[in-house]
Amino acid sequence: MPPHCDSLDGPVVRAARLALEAEDVNLVLPFVLQQGEDEIVSLFEKVVRLRREGGIARQIADRYFFETVVRVHRAGEGAPFTGLKPAGLDVGPVIPVAELAVRTGSPRDLVELLTEIVREEVWKRFAHLAELTRHAGGDVATMRPHVQAMLDLEVWAHGVYLAAKGLPPEEQPAAPHAAAQVAD
Repeated sequence: MPPHCDSLDGPVVRAARLALEAEDVNLVLPFVLQQGEDEIVSLFEKVVRLRREGGIARQIADRYFFETVVRVHRAGEGAPFTGLKPAGLDVGPVIPVAELAVRTGSPRDLVELLTEIVREEVWKRFAHLAELTRHAGGDVATMRPHVQAMLDLEVWAHGVYLAAKGLPPEEQPAAPHAAAQVAD
């Protein structure tokens, strides 16, 4: 995933900022699993007191709180915490549209964007396969690239399906054979 939940302008830090400004830890707790809640609540109380001193104490307290919340959030995802990323990083075309869908309550633009991305990728892969099919002869050497492109298309499509369904591994249908590289 592109940098997002661990960036200074990502949703976790945004929620942490709101929680600190409102002095309401409940505004950030939904971003951490329940087992991380005690650590966040305990730290929050200390940070709120320290922030009242203002100046550098407030800045350090805020930063430490952001880092802790993101670390606990990432642990809940099973991901390592590698530090806070700066604000303004390129998160690609999808995340801003997904965030807009959440804010507006309308998934229309997100559906259109994802559909277009998949449509373009299918056509590109299929055009590549069609080109290889036109040049494939009856001999093994010229059929290998065709077979590789065919398998790549099928495995890619299956991966898109699994990603779209969001099924946990134990509920996923049997995967097709991975497209092993065909030796020349």
